[in-house]
Amino acid sequence: MITISLLILLVSFITYRIAFYSPENKAKRKEDVYDLPDTEASRKGKAEMKRMIDELKLMPAQEVWITAFDGTKLYGRYYHICDEAPLQIQFHGYRGTAYRDFCGGNKLARKMGFNTLLVDQRAHGQSAGHTITFGVNESKDCLSWINYAVERFGKEKPIYLAGVSMGAATVLTAAGRQLPESVKGVIADCPFSSPEDVIKKFVEKMGYPSKLVFPFLALGVRIFGKTNIKSASPQTAVASASVPMLILHGEADSLVPCEMSRALYEKNPQYVQLVTFPNADHGMSYMSDPMRYEQAVQDFVEKCKKMGDRGDEKSL
Repeated sequence: MITISLLILLVSFITYRIAFYSPENKAKRKEDVYDLPDTEASRKGKAEMKRMIDELKLMPAQEVWITAFDGTKLYGRYYHICDEAPLQIQFHGYRGTAYRDFCGGNKLARKMGFNTLLVDQRAHGQSAGHTITFGVNESKDCLSWINYAVERFGKEKPIYLAGVSMGAATVLTAAGRQLPESVKGVIADCPFSSPEDVIKKFVEKMGYPSKLVFPFLALGVRIFGKTNIKSASPQTAVASASVPMLILHGEADSLVPCEMSRALYEKNPQYVQLVTFPNADHGMSYMSDPMRYEQAVQDFVEKCKKMGDRGDEKSL
């Protein structure tokens, strides 16, 4: 019995290290802002994305540090356009970087007249922490960033949340939590429906039986990461959220199936708008059709502004 228990513990630890662990020492994190998925779409857009990354890296920004709900130190960069501008808080994806994942989204936000707060999610970049929780704890961090913004800019400053991939799951999960009135809308690019769903999808893609492997993953992050990976999810949060949400997703997404976003839309069509992009792979909707993507985001923000001006209920 002891041998079996030790074996279960060992396998759980190994799976935790593979799926959830990130070195606390930032120098040991293998993060490359130019590292793109080896797909045809990424290869085609690599030169343009590199140009946008370099452009963003050269933009003047103020470094910001806050303390999360559990004491974790979180880092972000604030880009100022003008004092009267609304604020967009941006969250990158799983094992991604803020520069890479938001090289297009930050440019679009600036073009639309937003001040932006581009954050490093916990266990990424310059933020502390060593456990990635697929939006569970990250959504609580999102609330910490919102609270920071309200304290710094005032409760009248309009705030929009934006995320890509796991960052999209982060902001959608946060939408189901208690948000201040200053949060006017949520923009989610290629989110997954729940941590369990996407982890099982990754496990199956690697050729392993998800029903057998997932319990070890869940146990590992519970023991070594002190997180219940089933305690929060975008699908549960979206179902109860009452803030306008725009979900964008590529129909040819090879990592997070577009069906997950369709399922999220069905959870709350009153508050969710879904826009899909034919032939776009994971996180490549903007690159596949920039004009349509920009128009979708602009139209959504205009709807949110009009609802705010009229004081109407925020349903789309």
